[in-house]
Amino acid sequence: MLYILFICTGNTCRSPMAKAIFERKCEEYEIESVFSSAALGFCSNSGVSQNAVKVCNEINIDISGHKPRIIREYDIQITNIYVVMTQSHAQTLLSIGVPQSKIYILGGGIPDPYGSDLVTYRRCRRMIEKSIDEFCEFLIRTYPHEVKKG
Repeated sequence: MLYILFICTGNTCRSPMAKAIFERKCEEYEIESVFSSAALGFCSNSGVSQNAVKVCNEINIDISGHKPRIIREYDIQITNIYVVMTQSHAQTLLSIGVPQSKIYILGGGIPDPYGSDLVTYRRCRRMIEKSIDEFCEFLIRTYPHEVKKG
């Protein structure tokens, strides 16, 4: 089984949305894995972005209970695949010794909606949804024995 870590800058918008959307897609694609999300940069104690909560609620996903957290040494020890939102996140991971082969840039890059309006957050969510489908197909092609149920 694979351990997948969704990463963004503050763990308040993109990575919590991606993790939650991935969780739903795991049922659809019959993927079995362990997954979480974390921040590479500043981690707010204020919780997940309210606009992220709202746009996820629109697709019947509740992320309101998400607590942002920063990446830990333990994550680095157990993670098989880092799903990052930007090339900059990938570069940060590479600089701390994470092999390129373990890094997946979601959708080729997902712009940060932090502090933006609902329209921007919806656009971000739609990009994540499409990109999570592509990621699930990638997992099934690349790691069929590790992720398929049964």
